[in-house]
Amino acid sequence: MLALAYSEKFIRIKQHTLFNTLDTTGQEAIRDIAMANRLTRQELQQIVDAAIDLEMWDEKSLVARWQELRQASRLQGREFKKWALRQLAGQLASLRDSTTLYHGQPRRQRPYRSRKIQLEQQPGARQIFGMCPVRSEKTLCCNLRTIDAVQNCGFGCSYCSIQTMYAGSNISFDQHFRDKLEAIDLDPDRHYHIGTGQSSDALVWGNRYNILEDMLQFARKWPQALIEFKTKSKNVDYLLHTDVPRNVVCSWSLNPDIIIRNEEHLTASLIERLTAARAVADRNIRVGFHLHPMLHYQGWGQDYSNLIALILERFQPEEVVFISFGALTFPRPILKKLRTYGIKSRINQTPMTANPEGKLTYPDPIKTQLFRHAYHAFTAWHGRVFFYLCMEEARFWDQSFGYRYPDNATMEAALMQSAWDKLPASA
Repeated sequence: MLALAYSEKFIRIKQHTLFNTLDTTGQEAIRDIAMANRLTRQELQQIVDAAIDLEMWDEKSLVARWQELRQASRLQGREFKKWALRQLAGQLASLRDSTTLYHGQPRRQRPYRSRKIQLEQQPGARQIFGMCPVRSEKTLCCNLRTIDAVQNCGFGCSYCSIQTMYAGSNISFDQHFRDKLEAIDLDPDRHYHIGTGQSSDALVWGNRYNILEDMLQFARKWPQALIEFKTKSKNVDYLLHTDVPRNVVCSWSLNPDIIIRNEEHLTASLIERLTAARAVADRNIRVGFHLHPMLHYQGWGQDYSNLIALILERFQPEEVVFISFGALTFPRPILKKLRTYGIKSRINQTPMTANPEGKLTYPDPIKTQLFRHAYHAFTAWHGRVFFYLCMEEARFWDQSFGYRYPDNATMEAALMQSAWDKLPASA
């Protein structure tokens, strides 16, 4: 009777976990563990999450670990269960505290998405113009404005918050995008920094549905606005064959190739991104680079040094309007989403702590180490390119750059003045 009663309970509590994302073999093994140990809902969630994480990290499976614990202990019943769960938690903590190790090439795995993405046009009731969604008074912030040209992203970066913003895999283009751009009314007496790429990659779609054509026309209408196309793609063909206003900047988020291969699924390689940036710069269009998110893993120092060396080798400081750094930071719902994909990822196999917004990020010593290293590698460009931290508290500016701005408005003004001095006299 007890077994029957718990079997019914198990059917109920498993629905509150990611149990159904496990393969058939995994489900059967976890169910056996749950039945033998009468796991509570919270305990079952702990076991399921651990099983998924260990599979993602390509580590010894939870089932194998549980069997080892069973063989190593003479405890029985509730005492064994409590002891085994503590041991398991300790093993996972030890893996997170160890330096993350990426393989040169990720193992063959099932596709990042189970369904092919679909492009569609929708009426789009939402506003397209607003403040950067991660803007905060708790961090030293550039007060970026954003235009959402597209909703949802065709790429699959494991850490990206876009995947928690939209349901499904469809990519939505606003049918009334041009009209909404026309309705935006800026102050002609002030400068603006307006970015696209916060709700989807800015360039991967090219000029589909005339989104780039419309954005370039918007840039011509408002010459006092710095328009930034932020991307991880190599798709710059449209910009290379059209008239681009001087106030348009193309920027690339960059990471070492080992991170691109393992965590930035479907995106262009590092060399492809830099080659695209070089082609844009050769058209007298200014560029920017974002080392964001920087990741801490075994070999990170040399990898980021090599990446920065490529930038210094391929570009002149006069061509680069700004360079930003930022550490891995993501909202907690990303973890649940990531665990449903069935892919290999080590993005959460690391020590994490909460920042002022409650998002998960690295502890302070790791972040400071990352930023100092990158800034020092750019020594030749100090004073010639505007460097800043994105989504970071002011104290990291002091620790990394040796200075900080007193507030967001002052930081925004400094960035804008530096960028405006870099823009070409004509496109």
